[in-house]
Amino acid sequence: MKRVNVGFVAVCVTFGIAGAVAIQAQLPGDGPRYENGTDLVFPADYRTWTFLGAGLGMTYDDDGGAGNPQMFSNVFVNPSSHAHFLETGAWPDRTAFVLEFRQSGSEASINRAGRFQGDLVMLEAEVKDSRFEDGWAFFNFGRAGALADTAAPLTGERVARCIECHTEHTAVERTFVQFYPTLLEVAREKGTLKPGF
Repeated sequence: MKRVNVGFVAVCVTFGIAGAVAIQAQLPGDGPRYENGTDLVFPADYRTWTFLGAGLGMTYDDDGGAGNPQMFSNVFVNPSSHAHFLETGAWPDRTAFVLEFRQSGSEASINRAGRFQGDLVMLEAEVKDSRFEDGWAFFNFGRAGALADTAAPLTGERVARCIECHTEHTAVERTFVQFYPTLLEVAREKGTLKPGF
């Protein structure tokens, strides 16, 4: 019968645990990643994130977007933040949303009515992150075919309208949960809806 060197086993276990912790610390979460501290790195895997919903031809302009082609807008959120919202009705720090705009089509294959999603047009993002002055930031990665690898936070006039709209008209914090039916029910249940919703 062989004797087990308890000290050797303890050292191996200790180093194994320490190594696992070190590796975990190096692995990025599924939330926002930055370059230069505040420039959002394009989340290339965003289409594997949780899909919150889609809109067709939605606009906030008083003229109803007259003259503009109707596009689909798809919203994705990082999975860990979605799981947190389902538990609490609120978004945790380091939540990232990607807003994807796609062309809408009606004439293809066997389709005789209705509309379907087509080519990518542009990508935007919104993050909840305490590193920013008021805890939220907006980003524009640009148009399809020329998407930026990183995007600086929008500033000045470019973001003022976003902040105003996302402050005054959103159902939960600065997010349009009213357009995501399953999350709207969660927010009602958890009591996190803003007054009026």
